[in-house]
Amino acid sequence: MRDYAVYFFTLVIGVSVFYVFNAIGTQASYLELENDTRNIIELLKSMLSGVSVFVAIVLGLLIVYASRFLMKRRNREFALYLMLGMGKFKISSILLIETLIIGICSLFVGLMIGIGLSQIMSVFVANLFEADMTEYQFTLSEEAIWKTVMYFALMYVIVMIWNTLVISHFKLIDLMQSGKKSERIKLKNPWLCVLIFLFAVGLLSYAYYQVGWKYRDLNQQKITIYICFGCISTFLIFWSVSGMLLRVIMSMKSVYYKGLNSFTFRQISSKINTMVFSMMVICLMLFVTICTLSSAFSIRNSMNATIVENCPADCEIYFSYADEEKLAYLQSVDLEKIYSDSGKTLTENFREWVHFSTYSDENLTFGTSCGEELKTIQKNYPFLIYDTPEEIIGLNDYNKLMRLYGKEELSLDEGEFIVLCDFKSMAEVRNSLLQKGKTLNIFGHELKSKYDDCQDGFVDLSSQHINAGIYVVPDSILEKNYASRDYLIGNYDAENKEEKQAIEQEVCSAYEEVFQHWADQHPELSVLREINTKIDIASASVGLGAVITFIGMYIGLVFLIACGAMLALKELSESVDSISRYEMLRRIGAEEKDLSKSLFQQTGIFFLLPLILACIHSVFGMKFASTFLEIFGTEKMSESIFMTVSILLLIYGGYFLITYFCSKHIIKNKQ
Repeated sequence: MRDYAVYFFTLVIGVSVFYVFNAIGTQASYLELENDTRNIIELLKSMLSGVSVFVAIVLGLLIVYASRFLMKRRNREFALYLMLGMGKFKISSILLIETLIIGICSLFVGLMIGIGLSQIMSVFVANLFEADMTEYQFTLSEEAIWKTVMYFALMYVIVMIWNTLVISHFKLIDLMQSGKKSERIKLKNPWLCVLIFLFAVGLLSYAYYQVGWKYRDLNQQKITIYICFGCISTFLIFWSVSGMLLRVIMSMKSVYYKGLNSFTFRQISSKINTMVFSMMVICLMLFVTICTLSSAFSIRNSMNATIVENCPADCEIYFSYADEEKLAYLQSVDLEKIYSDSGKTLTENFREWVHFSTYSDENLTFGTSCGEELKTIQKNYPFLIYDTPEEIIGLNDYNKLMRLYGKEELSLDEGEFIVLCDFKSMAEVRNSLLQKGKTLNIFGHELKSKYDDCQDGFVDLSSQHINAGIYVVPDSILEKNYASRDYLIGNYDAENKEEKQAIEQEVCSAYEEVFQHWADQHPELSVLREINTKIDIASASVGLGAVITFIGMYIGLVFLIACGAMLALKELSESVDSISRYEMLRRIGAEEKDLSKSLFQQTGIFFLLPLILACIHSVFGMKFASTFLEIFGTEKMSESIFMTVSILLLIYGGYFLITYFCSKHIIKNKQ
C-alpha cells in the first residue's frame, strides 16, 4: 500500500477531475437555463469532450511513467522471485492482478469523489450562468461514468502491455545489484557548464524580449521559433545547473561541510542529473499551467466586471450605409423615420433613451491624424487601418448619452476636441500622437486636443473594451450632411428581469419587421445595422468566459497533477534506493532530526527548481498574453494570479508534503 500510495492518489485525482468536467452537461440539464445558455452549454460540452482526448493521453503517459518508477522500486523483490524459480510470465501475472486491483479501486474511489465534487461544480455552473437552482437535484451522469471507465480501462490495458514488455527484458544480475551500486556522480566540466548556462540564459532572454516587447513583428513562424528557443534554453539550464550546483556548493567549504549539506547536495545533484529532460518537461508543463489558469480566470473575472461597466443601458440600435462613399444625409439615416415609415414607433417600450447621430469627415482618418509620424507608425503597427474615416460625435449628444449611462460628462471650448479610447494598445498609439500637440482639420476647422492623452470612454454597448477611438467635438462645427450612423440607446420600461425579457422580445421582433420592410423598399442599398441588448451581450460574455474558464481549468489541473506526480514518484523511488545511505549516516552518529531536515531540503529544492523557472517563464508569457487579453480586460489579473497561486499551493504543495512524509517513512523503515 505504501509503494502504491502516490500512484493511487494520482489516479484517484485524475479519475475525479475527468468525471467532474465530463459531467457538466448533465448537471446543467437540471438547472433553469435560457435557450441561448443551453446552446452555450452544448458547445462547452462538445469542446470538453474533445479536450478529454488530450487529457486522457496526458494521464495515460503519466500512468506509464509512474509504472516505470514503481517497477524500479521493486527490482530486488522481482530478483528474489526469479532466484526462487518463478517465471517471468508469473511475475507479469502478479503485476496484472495488482494493476487490475489498483485500477478498479482508483476508479471506484475517484468516481465517488468526482460525483461529490460535481455537485459542488453544479453550484459553480449555476453561479456562472445565473441559473435558478430551486429545481436542482442530485445528479449522476451515466455518460460521464461510461466515458471515464472506458478511457481509464484503455490506459490500464496499455500499462499492462508495458509492464509485460519490461519484465521480458529483466536480467537477474541487474535486479540483484539494484540499490547496491555505489553513488557515482559524474562531475561535468565546470567551465563548459558555465558557458552553456550563459548561452541558455542569453537565448532565453532574446526569446523573452521578442515575445514581450517586439510582439507586433511576430508571425506564426517566428512564434514557433521562439517557443523552440524556450524549450532548448530550459533543457540547457537544467543540464548546466545539474553540473554547476555541486561544484558551486563544494567551493563554499563553510556551507558544504556544515551538517549534512555534503550529503544533501550530492543527492540533489544526482536526482537532477538523471532527470534533466523530465525536469524540462515538468517546468514547461508548470509554465503552461500557470499561464492557462491565470488567463482563464482573468478573462472570466474581467468579463464579469466589465459587463456592468460597458453595458450601462438595456438596448442599442444603430444604422448606417455600408458604402462609405455615400455619406448619406441625416434624413436618410434617421431611425425614427425608418420606423415610422413601417408603422412603428422607435421609442415604444423605452422609459428613457437618447437618439443621436455620429459623423464622418473623409479628410479625417487615422492616417491623416498621424501627420509626419505616419511612416513610423505604419512600420510599427502594420495591422492598423489607416484610411477609414474616424467616428465623430457632438459634445451635447455625448453628454446626453453619458447622463443616460450615469457617467461623467465632458466640457470643451471652441477650437478643442477630445479623443475617447478604452482599447489600451490603441490608446498608447494615440497618446503618442496627442502629446505632439498637432492641430487637426475637422469639417474645415482647426482644432487642438484638450488633453495630452485619450480619455476613457465609449459609445457602443459591449462586453469588452473595444473602442479604438472616437472624436468628441463642439456641436458648432458639425456638418449635418455628414451624419454617417444613427443611434438609439435606451432603457426598457420595465421593473424586473422578466419584464425586460418580455419587452426585449417585442423590441427585437419590431426591429426585424421594420428593416425587412425597409430592405424591400430599398433593395439597391447595402447597409450596416445591428441591435445589441444587455441581456444578449451578457449571455454571450458568460458563454465565452465559461468555455475559456472550464477548458483552462481542465488542462491546467491535469498538467499540475502530472507534474506533482512525476516529481513525487521520482523522489519516492530515490528514497527507496537511498535507504542504505541513511542507515550508514545513522551508524556514524547523524541524528534523526538532521536526516529529516536533509530530506526536507532535498524534496523542497527538487520541487522548487522547475517551479521557479516556470514562474520566470510565466512572467514573460503573461506579458505576451496580456496583449491578447486586453480586449477582454485585465483589471482582475491580481485576483486571477491569486487563484492560480492558491491552486498551485493546494495541489503542487500537497504533492510536496505527501512526498516528504512518505519519503520520511521510507527512510525510517529498515530493510
